[in-house]
Amino acid sequence: MTRLSVNINKIATLRNARGGNLPDVLKAALDCERFGAEGITVHPRPDQRHIRYQDVYDLKPILTTEFNIEGNPIDEFMNLVLEVRPAQVTLVPDAENVLTSNAGWDTKTHHAKLKTICNRLHEAGIRSSIFVDPDPEMVRYAVEAGCQRVELYTEAYASGYAANREAAIAPYVRAAEAAREVGLELNAGHDLNLDNLRYFRTCIPYLAEVSIGHALISDALYLGLEKTIQAYLACLSENE
Repeated sequence: MTRLSVNINKIATLRNARGGNLPDVLKAALDCERFGAEGITVHPRPDQRHIRYQDVYDLKPILTTEFNIEGNPIDEFMNLVLEVRPAQVTLVPDAENVLTSNAGWDTKTHHAKLKTICNRLHEAGIRSSIFVDPDPEMVRYAVEAGCQRVELYTEAYASGYAANREAAIAPYVRAAEAAREVGLELNAGHDLNLDNLRYFRTCIPYLAEVSIGHALISDALYLGLEKTIQAYLACLSENE
């Protein structure tokens, strides 16, 4: 079964909008675990506009599921993850001024850099995942960089799903097959939701993990957090 990792950045965004500690990011993470999430994802950015570096330190000792930290491997980020040592670090090529992640790595151009970073993570006992567009070439260069997983950037799939889901999923199937051929485990994330998630998993049944934040937290405003997590888990269930 594909694992669900809940990205709690949006909960931190709401907290930061007012100051104080409401909603409580740590309690929300524990509630996500209690309601069935199999992992917690955070994506601290340099401006700390949502998840703060201190949140990362505070979350590590209390989580009982897999902790995934996403981010651009600038020096401050690398110092953080090498100290915290989560189960997984997902390398994302964010520019400082982007609103949200908007592209995968060019793993061919940045091969040497990514290889050095992956080696540092592995030496610390941390699984590495590289965020890539659905391009078999990018997948193949990712494995040469030494990562253990790739995460497919799914915005293009999500935006094309309503018009033609078969066309939207096709490049992801090709990229997923490339990952499988070279022995990489596969993650996916960005704009996956209750409408498009089941089809994605059905077409790529060997998907290891999805990381979902914005849509899931938005759905929770209407359904409640527990029912929302259960609904996402149902989309990922092999029995559905």
